[in-house]
Amino acid sequence: MRILKLFVGAGGVVAVLAVCLVVMSPLSGFAQTDPAIGTWKFNLAKSKFSPGPPPKSLTLTEEAVGQGIKVTAKGTNAEGQPIDSQFTANFDGKDYPVTGNPISDTITLKRINAYKVEYTLKKAGKVVSTGTRVISKDGKTLTLTAKGVNAKGEKVNNTTVFEKL
Repeated sequence: MRILKLFVGAGGVVAVLAVCLVVMSPLSGFAQTDPAIGTWKFNLAKSKFSPGPPPKSLTLTEEAVGQGIKVTAKGTNAEGQPIDSQFTANFDGKDYPVTGNPISDTITLKRINAYKVEYTLKKAGKVVSTGTRVISKDGKTLTLTAKGVNAKGEKVNNTTVFEKL
């Protein structure tokens, strides 16, 4: 309190505000800097699909929204049909609605660290897939892993790799 009085008493209100901004800016900047934010293009050569087939094309757009993220997936599936799916979710382990995905209607996200998120997809309350989203340390590669079942009920074990645009 004496230090604060010294700054303010010396006409240093501006100095106190400047100190607060310098001390707090790394914290607020960290919260706003998610390496997944941006647009990601599917890399078929680095991806693995079991049983397959992979999509013909896929682009992910990830945007910061409040304490969470909005993810939009657009592309073309193996049969040539459009892919247009999205969700907005926080990293709090709660279910959030997914639209446009034939295998799931909700997603749950849990942030492990700045580069890794665990997710669970459900359909009508039943878990259909679990996996991770990992961003490379250089921020140029996003890798999704998924284990579960597809729309046909077949077991899947997929690794989908994206490159940042």
